[in-house]
Amino acid sequence: MFSKACEYGIRAAVYIALQSLDGRRVSVNEIAEEIDSPIAFTAKILQQLSRNNIIHSVKGPTGGFQIAREDMDAVKLNMIVKAIDGDAIYVGCGLGLKECNAQKPCPLHDKFVDIRTDLSKMLKSTSLYELATGLEVGLTYLKR
Repeated sequence: MFSKACEYGIRAAVYIALQSLDGRRVSVNEIAEEIDSPIAFTAKILQQLSRNNIIHSVKGPTGGFQIAREDMDAVKLNMIVKAIDGDAIYVGCGLGLKECNAQKPCPLHDKFVDIRTDLSKMLKSTSLYELATGLEVGLTYLKR
């Protein structure tokens, strides 16, 4: 459903949020290791998230990536998805057809509309803070 880059972006943002709750900035190397992503790929994803004001990058010897606590409530998953994948998940065909719409629907079209609507609601209502605190208390995991 999400691109690999988007999956890594969500995982990276959640990890950064978790570390930021403890007042830590994290390096690209640490993030890549924690989310099981190649370092160069992770760096590109973090650059996209930073350009879209989802995470903050601090340069220098004590630098790294962080998210301010007040921003964790404001940053919703749909913002990360849009920054990395655009809006294709909300408008694309469930079967990947180029020409799929209400006038010329694919076999999944009508059912996929409901799934897309539910997904959109979930992404718009789920904050980074919510996901980071689930990790913090051990209810959820970023890697197995």
